[in-house]
Amino acid sequence: MAKKDPRSPEQKIRQLELELADKDRELIAFRRELSTINQQLEKFIKQLADELKLAGLIQRSLVPTDIPTIPGFEFSTKFISSSLKGGDYFDIFELEDKMKFGILLANSSGHGMASLFLSVLLKLTTLIEARKGLEPSDVLNHMAKEIKSNLQGEDFANVFYCVIDRRHFKLNYSKSGAVLSFLYKYSDDKLIKLDATQSAIGKNSEEVFSAEELLLDPRDKLILMSEGIVKSLNSGGEEFGEDRLYHCMLETIHGTCHEVRNEILFQVSQFVGAKEYPQDLSVLIVEVKDKVIKLSQRLT
Repeated sequence: MAKKDPRSPEQKIRQLELELADKDRELIAFRRELSTINQQLEKFIKQLADELKLAGLIQRSLVPTDIPTIPGFEFSTKFISSSLKGGDYFDIFELEDKMKFGILLANSSGHGMASLFLSVLLKLTTLIEARKGLEPSDVLNHMAKEIKSNLQGEDFANVFYCVIDRRHFKLNYSKSGAVLSFLYKYSDDKLIKLDATQSAIGKNSEEVFSAEELLLDPRDKLILMSEGIVKSLNSGGEEFGEDRLYHCMLETIHGTCHEVRNEILFQVSQFVGAKEYPQDLSVLIVEVKDKVIKLSQRLT
């Protein structure tokens, strides 16, 4: 048999009142703690938003607003920033030898401000070294030496840099890592993927930087994109991938460089839907113009 509670009804009520008071005190303490956590969270969110806003402003400042007018070539470019992960930039600029110009597209693997800092450093290093007219492999070598001390852990940089000589329409390029790069040969109606000449620039990388040379013909197109294009995710977590990109380019490759660029970004946008891009997106397309290159050939 269960033991009988010896307490009187008044004692039982008093005990329940004491327990309820203890619960009220615990609830008040919990609410205070929750309020403190909420304030800290709001402060963190505001700080993160401010950093992302600053990162976005700096990131956009890295992308050139004025593309130079270079006889014999047409350019189409687009940069779309991501609030989740930045690090893209590109540039097109004339060298000290005005018959040559450089094209650069790169992205870094870091997160947030670290990635942004790496982008700024890459940008400044490239502008200083490339304008001297150094070979692309030498520019990447100088770049790697400058940034390695600032890389953390598994951070790395993917870089494509080329120099085009307008005298002979030669393209000399060096490519480290996973920048998406293709050359469409109009005469062969063929889209060629340009392989990396070395792996991505990393903290412990020991690459011997090399370059490749290609000849450009009328209506050829050089197509460069950051890795964010193929890394874009749909609602099911599936990547856009290189196969979709390749088919997308083939569908419109006979159009203008602007049409090719717009189709790539349209297809990626349709694939992603309402989701945020996980990385920056950059597309840079160069088209050789028919009339000017023929004129150049007659003059040589």
